[in-house]
Amino acid sequence: MHNIQYGIDILLALQPHWKSSRIALVTNHAATTSLFVPSRVALLQQGFNIVKLFSPEHGLDTTGADGHAIGNSIDTLTRLPVISLYGDKLAPSREDLADIDLVLFDIPDVGSRFYTYLWTMSHVLEACAASTIPFIIADRPNPLSGDFLLAEGPFLDEKHCSSFIGRWSVPVRHSCTIGELARYFNSSRSINCKLEVIPCGNWNRKLFYADYSQSFIPLSPAIPGFESALLYPGLCFLEATNCSEGRGTATPFRIAGAPRLLAEETARLLNTLLPAISANVYARPIVFTPAEGKYATQPCNGVMLHVADPSSFFPVSTGWLLIRTIKELHPNDFKWAVYPTNVNPTGKKHLDLLSGISNADTLFDIPLADFVHVVKNYTAVNDWMLRMQPYLIYA
Repeated sequence: MHNIQYGIDILLALQPHWKSSRIALVTNHAATTSLFVPSRVALLQQGFNIVKLFSPEHGLDTTGADGHAIGNSIDTLTRLPVISLYGDKLAPSREDLADIDLVLFDIPDVGSRFYTYLWTMSHVLEACAASTIPFIIADRPNPLSGDFLLAEGPFLDEKHCSSFIGRWSVPVRHSCTIGELARYFNSSRSINCKLEVIPCGNWNRKLFYADYSQSFIPLSPAIPGFESALLYPGLCFLEATNCSEGRGTATPFRIAGAPRLLAEETARLLNTLLPAISANVYARPIVFTPAEGKYATQPCNGVMLHVADPSSFFPVSTGWLLIRTIKELHPNDFKWAVYPTNVNPTGKKHLDLLSGISNADTLFDIPLADFVHVVKNYTAVNDWMLRMQPYLIYA
């Protein structure tokens, strides 16, 4: 096991000059020290003058349902006021920051463009710039590694597909840390916030979460473990279909299914196609009954994906191939679906917003034999690493 220090561990060992300033902390219950002490508690114990908290989607306690608005509250651990940035607003207001000297950010990310914690950071970055308040990020490793050879598009079409599950043009699997992306956005979008990133210690870009911790802290209700996080950049696309993505089961984003799905045929066909897309991943037929979400309380036939080696696994390509395979075998039953949330109440265009491509459904009409090559073209990231190079923190 690698001995990783998170940005928060590094910060707690320092005596920054701003320690007694009035600090607002953007955080949630998944943000802890490497010894699993909640960051907000550890900071207060070390004498940091935190006066209020901001929380992202899923709330401070990380248990809020996907896409459900969260209200303001009082933190049970610290008794501090909590202002929700996933309710009636997505960014701190000028009033929220009027009595604040600086904002500190510590939230673990999942490494995927459509996970909203990244975009909460982007809104806070802009709000701090507008109020000329310093913004400090306690950085964390990308749990899916920082290996740019594993990064996958598509890039986001900002003109047609910008939303809170993808504001700006980055790949779906970006292979960066939140701190690195903050540096990139701050410069490339001329936000010009007074930004400081406190780096992690001992992390390198080849390391996955499982390489440095045997215990995964759930990031939200549907990301309970590392394998869900690993598959999420691909199987999240199931949200835009009438197939269950496993919400309401113990294995969200590791399974796909529906009551009438042909499980054995789907697994068999998928396993013949997967080697052309991604090595060391296998589909297995299963039966499951979700407690909530699509097909709640209904037995579903489906497949579970098993990733034998994360270092050669491409989740986006795999997820697209899974959907294309299901569509091939179920021409009458497969349907695209809406996905209503607090930030997209109608739930329309969900596939476009996830993929970052207009009319993305037409790609899945391409004949299965040609689809593998099409996927590779759309998920290529081209010069992404070169673009990010000036803002990278870790080797």
